[in-house]
Amino acid sequence: MKSAAAPRRGAGLSSLAVPAVFALLALALLVSLGVWQLHRLTWKEGLLAQIDQRLNAPATPLPPRAQWQSLSQENDEYRHVSVTGRFEHDSEVYVFRTAGSGLGEAGFLVLTPLRLDDGSRILVNRGFVPERLRDPATRAAGQTSGDVTVAGALRWPEERNLFTPADEPARRVWYTRDPVSMARALNLADPAPFSIDADASVDEGQPLHGGATVVSLRNDHLSYAVTWFGLAATLVGVFGVFAWRRLKPQN
Repeated sequence: MKSAAAPRRGAGLSSLAVPAVFALLALALLVSLGVWQLHRLTWKEGLLAQIDQRLNAPATPLPPRAQWQSLSQENDEYRHVSVTGRFEHDSEVYVFRTAGSGLGEAGFLVLTPLRLDDGSRILVNRGFVPERLRDPATRAAGQTSGDVTVAGALRWPEERNLFTPADEPARRVWYTRDPVSMARALNLADPAPFSIDADASVDEGQPLHGGATVVSLRNDHLSYAVTWFGLAATLVGVFGVFAWRRLKPQN
């Protein structure tokens, strides 16, 4: 019996060579994907911590106009700044937000040009209003006049995708926050390449309360890593069963 089983076992081992090579290659790929997701998790957690730090830092004066081009999305987005100027309410524009955007219901972000003493302008996201309050006449109390100091977070244009509707400059309605496009449509002189999300207002009598910044960076890297490592463990188990059956002595 032993002399008859030995050749079959040797044949079984040789028959596992090719499947083992493919299994090892697949295992290496799955493990490397899991490790990569762990690296991405560390990077994303660092980014979120950086954003939180910038948003909660004391507001510092916005750099002068001559330095605006040196600011960047990577280094300055969500930076907490303050700036003084006058709102040009007759030029306000709107960014549509769906009910699922984190603001409670469908409506619009209201962006209003703030004219600085040097004549340059910055679009300020003064807050969110539901669709029924888009018309400025319905919220006249919020049309502040005179010099105001605004504190808020620097924001760069949002990215568009294949499903983003075309903007409607004639109606002053945009579907992404794009201060460059808005400034062009409004013929603003010396516009900033960024906008400011105004901080939340404590005045409950105002329809615009600011504080409409939504940090929507997805952080699913841990679940992805668990998935890849789980698939790697499953592969090991499946190949183990396959090899056991292939090498099991036949009665």
